[in-house]
Amino acid sequence: MTVTSRNPADPADLVLETQTRGAFGTAAAVERARAAQPGWLAAGAAARSAALGRAADAVEANATELAALTVREVGKPITEARGEVTRTVAILRYYAQAPYAPTGAVHEPTAGAGLLLTRRRPYGVAGLVTPWNFPLAIPAWKAAPALGVGNTVVLKPAPEATACALRLAELLDLPADVLTVLPGGPEEGHALVAAADVVSFTGSTATGQAVIRTASSRGVPVQAELGGVNTALVLPDADLDRAAAHLAAAIAGYAGQKCTATSRVIAIGPAYPALRTALAKALAATPAGDPARPETVCGPVISEAALDRLTGAVDSARAAGAKVLAGGERAPLDGWFIEPTLLADVPDGHPLLTEEFFGPIAVLLPATDLDQAVALANATRHTLAASVHTADLDVALAAADRLHAGMIRINAPTSGVDFHLPFGGAKTASYGPREQGAAALDFYATERTITLLPDGGPR
Repeated sequence: MTVTSRNPADPADLVLETQTRGAFGTAAAVERARAAQPGWLAAGAAARSAALGRAADAVEANATELAALTVREVGKPITEARGEVTRTVAILRYYAQAPYAPTGAVHEPTAGAGLLLTRRRPYGVAGLVTPWNFPLAIPAWKAAPALGVGNTVVLKPAPEATACALRLAELLDLPADVLTVLPGGPEEGHALVAAADVVSFTGSTATGQAVIRTASSRGVPVQAELGGVNTALVLPDADLDRAAAHLAAAIAGYAGQKCTATSRVIAIGPAYPALRTALAKALAATPAGDPARPETVCGPVISEAALDRLTGAVDSARAAGAKVLAGGERAPLDGWFIEPTLLADVPDGHPLLTEEFFGPIAVLLPATDLDQAVALANATRHTLAASVHTADLDVALAAADRLHAGMIRINAPTSGVDFHLPFGGAKTASYGPREQGAAALDFYATERTITLLPDGGPR
């Protein structure tokens, strides 16, 4: 079997074609990683820290090449691609300090002499299954903490981002079998989840639920970041032009192909008519374009199938009575492009209100007051992020307390992640512990309790 990756802005451009390893090859890669893990751990904190530091330097030194590859392979606009490379460097440097983090604590025994210790130890082989939309940053924010605490890593990237993953691994230049990139599809992903000692997954809800079932049935720790239906609440006292700019960026940026992209906008009371006009205007001023051009915000979607799914959803909503306020059509370009789209009057129960479509499409909804807006925002089974736009701090904090979302941003786009803080969603948007920040160190290691007593023997 082969994995093929094409440029979504120019589908005739074949970025990579490579052989997959199948289930047996995947199991063999995990066993080699398992054999390498004791040596990687025994090398010590200084060696692991230095390796991650050198990896950061290598990525930084090749930033121009990596950004261009990211544009070519996954269609990320060049400005965002450069930002992703910068973030990847920062992630690697942040976790280069992880080997020096405290691994436990010392406690008083219940009675008598001795010591009680807790100590964090790696599981062994971390199996990582990553998506295509952040082809450098997501592998880095999963692999770096896993490596920092002493695991080895087998990474199965999305087929559409295989070239980025392979080049990243080359630049990291870790010892043999400490980091293995495994090109492949569902067969390799399933085999990896069935063999690894700890599993981290980011991707679709359906695939993620299968990953959770497989890992959980083996008693293996698993975290999964799944679909997100993210909502912005706009109150009448907000700066509506500023809010519209934030919303347009969160809807259209990278063609909406972020798990934190805004897909529903709820305008409260008199904010609705003004925001309807301002947001439609802002999206019309953010057309789809060549991702290699620095002014482009909305590039192509990842595949022809994704484009068909998005245009089909718009056509379905339109047929059901929805109004298209902006976009709604394929862009007149050679690749897989759709114009940033805003819909109103989408009927209750339509999938655009409840499911993640992963494209530059948002639905505008009215609410009479904050209570109704919060109820609408919470009426989805997977919310990762939400935003609240208001000049009233008390209202913002009250809304933040009531919204069912893992990340809540005030007067800011829903999109955007701080890599040094915990990352995750609510309900079915996430499963298991948070990733990123210091929380990741706890996920990739198990905590042991050690009782140390004097032997009491003769001296």
